[in-house]
Amino acid sequence: MATTRERPVVTDSGIAVEPVYRAEDAGTPQPDPGAYPYTRGVYPTMYRGRLWTMRQYAGFASARESNLRYRYLLAQGQTGLSVAFDLPTQLGLDSDDPRAEGEVGKVGVAIDSLRDMQTLFADIPLDKVTTSMTINAPASVLLLLYELVAEGQGVSPDKIGGTIQNDILKEYAARGTYIFPPRPSMRLITDIFAYCQERIPRWNTISISGYHIREAGATAVQEIAFTLADGVAYVDAAIKAGLDVDEFAPRLSFFFVANPNFLEEVAKFRAARRIWATIMKERFGTKKASSQMLRFHTQTSGASLTAQQPLNNVVRTTIEALAAVLGGTQSLHTNGFDEALSLPTQQAATLALRTQQIIGFESGVTDTADPLAGSYVVEALTDELERQARALMAQIDDMGGAVDAVERGWMQEQIADSAYAYQQRVESGERVVVGVNKFVEDEATSVPIFKPDENVTREQTEGLAQLRAERDSAAVAAALADLKATAEGTGSLLPPMREALRRYATVGEVCGVLREVWGEYRPEVRL
Repeated sequence: MATTRERPVVTDSGIAVEPVYRAEDAGTPQPDPGAYPYTRGVYPTMYRGRLWTMRQYAGFASARESNLRYRYLLAQGQTGLSVAFDLPTQLGLDSDDPRAEGEVGKVGVAIDSLRDMQTLFADIPLDKVTTSMTINAPASVLLLLYELVAEGQGVSPDKIGGTIQNDILKEYAARGTYIFPPRPSMRLITDIFAYCQERIPRWNTISISGYHIREAGATAVQEIAFTLADGVAYVDAAIKAGLDVDEFAPRLSFFFVANPNFLEEVAKFRAARRIWATIMKERFGTKKASSQMLRFHTQTSGASLTAQQPLNNVVRTTIEALAAVLGGTQSLHTNGFDEALSLPTQQAATLALRTQQIIGFESGVTDTADPLAGSYVVEALTDELERQARALMAQIDDMGGAVDAVERGWMQEQIADSAYAYQQRVESGERVVVGVNKFVEDEATSVPIFKPDENVTREQTEGLAQLRAERDSAAVAAALADLKATAEGTGSLLPPMREALRRYATVGEVCGVLREVWGEYRPEVRL
């Protein structure tokens, strides 16, 4: 079988790719790394100073099992934790809630109360390890639980560092793990900004996510535009809540995917940095350089992984990780090659971490900042991605901003249309996916499958019953009543929430109070 193919004429975003690029295509030379508008990176020496934080997204079954995986990965040289929560936790439901049936501990770790959180981080010093938590609607709850665990370790809030995703707009647009309607959700987010500014200054209060937007089917242009438009909405909301932009903006962070389309992905990261810097300086009038820097975490693409010929995913993930590094990421997760089949085995998770370490220590790409700068094609793609993303953001501004675009369903429709167009290209063979629509093998490749403990639902349910029997029920009820009164008013929600959690109120009980006051979001059905 021939292995040659015609060169693609467009990127995944539909940008025309020329057969040859020349100096005149490269646009205006950009300032050095560390200088506004940060096209070439947010720090002057980039990885010569320090490598990116190497995280592996992990969490499954019980807090006890996940804790063992975290400690193993840290022993293998991982430099930060990244927590995956199960679906009930993401939706603010306790493990014994009827709606949680069949989902407890399946796609992440089950966290029902402070006791679970204490088990999850047992023997992990929270003043020395930073933790990223992929949690959105109940982000405030998990952040407060983390703070309480640190307090129990004797670590003061100003010594802990990490990130909560806390990006509810992309949940409405692309992912679906929302609880409350958009407007009260935005209030909760700005309360987190203010709380962390006062108590947890090293914490990244939000990770504005293009990852899930892209994984749902968006193009690279849409990933930039929709993500940064969401960022603008959060900044607007915080300013309207009375916060000083130069006080909270330095703790904003972003989260992007890295796809196999290597050159477009490198250019995407560079374009996003430049757009955000100019928005923060020109639109919001920020004075601090740190308010203008787009700092971001990257995860390699789960959607690019294939169940067919799963070992091919090692190559895909390596290409994607290299694109993230050459694009200037501050933090990186590499997927296990078996994740199209199951949660990653320990072997697959270790190989994914080794992929980062080999890039960081053996490839030489970290020896100089922005090594692809001046590449005619990379500079041309950076300019074109910026142009198209700005045009799309202008459309969103005309609608009234990202919240309005989400409430109208416009953003969701744009993503769905792009996903459909991409799938058509795959099915027609125009977009080659090796092992799926070309170079197919009849014999399936067998790889080990990870199977989490199936007893987790019983263990969590029994643990909840014991917790409710042992805690001070009157104190819990009083704290939840205080939270309800605050939700009905205008005060900050985090102090009463923290007190309820300290008294061993459960995640489901705290979120249940807010459900009672605010209701639940139900997307409009469009025929």
